[in-house]
Amino acid sequence: MSDDWDSKTVIGFKRQTAKVAKTESQLNGTDHQRIAKLDRENEVAPPAKIAPSVGRAIQDGRMALKLSQKDLAQKINEKPSVIQDYESGKAVPNTQVLGKLERVLGIKLRGSDIGKKLETGKKSS
Repeated sequence: MSDDWDSKTVIGFKRQTAKVAKTESQLNGTDHQRIAKLDRENEVAPPAKIAPSVGRAIQDGRMALKLSQKDLAQKINEKPSVIQDYESGKAVPNTQVLGKLERVLGIKLRGSDIGKKLETGKKSS
């Protein structure tokens, strides 16, 4: 009965045991080449930027109408930095913005024949 008082119990203490390596990768550490390959497979490609020809066409159309980047941005309800990004080719293409630019500038910015005048013929019913 007196030996119960002498023993000490620590709650949450795990007894350390020897760890035995069971596989080759545990013996050699982590398999870095396999992990690197998995990382390369999961990478996402960055979104495509606007073509330089589109940026040049926007700039030429804006200059033809004697508009500044700020004036053009106000006409399409966007920030001037958006126009700057499109003209420099840094922007990710947005069809809504390109459509607004096409209407205001009167030139084609999507598909083939980039930079040509838009046909403003109305539909006949």
